[in-house]
Amino acid sequence: MKPSSLFGLSLVLAMVIAACTTQANIPTQAVPPTPTLAFVETTAAPLPTTTETATSTPTAPPSVTTFPNPESYQWVQVVGGLQNPVNLANAGDGSNRLFVLEKKGLIRVISGGTLQENPFLDISSQVGSRGSEQGLLGLAFHPDFKSNGYFYLDYTDTSGNTIIARFTADPQASAGDQKGDPASEKVLLTIDQPFSNHNGGHILFGPDGMLWIGMGDGGSGGDPHGNGQSLNTLLGKLLRIDVNRGDPYAIPADNPFASRSSGLPEIWAFGLRNPWQFSFDAQTADLYIADVGQDQWEEVDFLPSGFPDLPANLGWNIKEGSHPFNSVASPPPNLIDPVTEYDHSQGCSIIGGGVYRGQALPEFNGVYLFGDYCSGTIWGLLHLSSGWQSQLLFNTGVQIQAFGTDQQGEVYFVASEGSLYRLEKR
Repeated sequence: MKPSSLFGLSLVLAMVIAACTTQANIPTQAVPPTPTLAFVETTAAPLPTTTETATSTPTAPPSVTTFPNPESYQWVQVVGGLQNPVNLANAGDGSNRLFVLEKKGLIRVISGGTLQENPFLDISSQVGSRGSEQGLLGLAFHPDFKSNGYFYLDYTDTSGNTIIARFTADPQASAGDQKGDPASEKVLLTIDQPFSNHNGGHILFGPDGMLWIGMGDGGSGGDPHGNGQSLNTLLGKLLRIDVNRGDPYAIPADNPFASRSSGLPEIWAFGLRNPWQFSFDAQTADLYIADVGQDQWEEVDFLPSGFPDLPANLGWNIKEGSHPFNSVASPPPNLIDPVTEYDHSQGCSIIGGGVYRGQALPEFNGVYLFGDYCSGTIWGLLHLSSGWQSQLLFNTGVQIQAFGTDQQGEVYFVASEGSLYRLEKR
């Protein structure tokens, strides 16, 4: 995912000029009229106040079959004052806090609509963030965080390599006092990075309880080392590991290379360039992957729950989106094309979001939201019985770095100018 192509204008230059450009393309179906400007600078209504007990989630309404009128909605600023925010997550612990990653190595806390002065964690001394796509990139709270205090980070170290590590916070501390312990780090994976860009960086726990890790192809431009198609490297892959067993982790038995003599066992899918971000539909467990393109096409890939044809090959660097990129004598027969793509006349670097499953905006239920870093536009994508439909919904006017949700499923994004925004009705 990644990501510092999500981190500033320098990122755009790094990706577009250095042949590492990202893309922004809209699906061919249902191209809409002029997008709606729906961006508000004023402060949003406060986030839910802190409680220690998670509330039960009501039964979700059925997915919509048409897009809502975007003029009835707006992106409202919740807080400002963040320093180069690159990702966000919730802890799933009933505290209703949001946690925002700052590229240099801090995790900031937003509680009750207020940015807390003291960070949840500061590991800036061990994070290498000089490159536009380097830094503290991913955060995933263990499903049992409330009882075990475990959370997981993806960051680039001072040598530029990817670190996947577990940290611990005191589960007995109140939400207002809880802090992550920098000294509690347990490194799970260290992955050498040949270049400073295309680090991926997004991580999350899937509905299966496994930790999923998005890895870029290692950088430069055009995947010069062929990492996307190689099964002997973790670069250019979607990884899946079991952090509840083994030391430091175990390989899930149903991973496609778990019992094969070739292919690294952590690999779940390959043929990725720089996935940023990926997400599971909370209702169906379908997987959506936004993969940043080279210099022409941005794409959204889709793997339905229970997808049988594993490992999934998403095409890079034989294809960019659904289009030929490298000619090969014998192309694999099972390349999976994206379900939607857009060209660089509409943006330069895709930012994946998620399928809306919150309660406040039922008109969006089932709509996959994704955006573009360079253009600040946000699209909706619907999976209908008749096929995939896409519509351009919002022009935010800001550089979108990452999407995320709170524990109630309401959707947010962080922007490079240092603010967090939430989607609301007008």
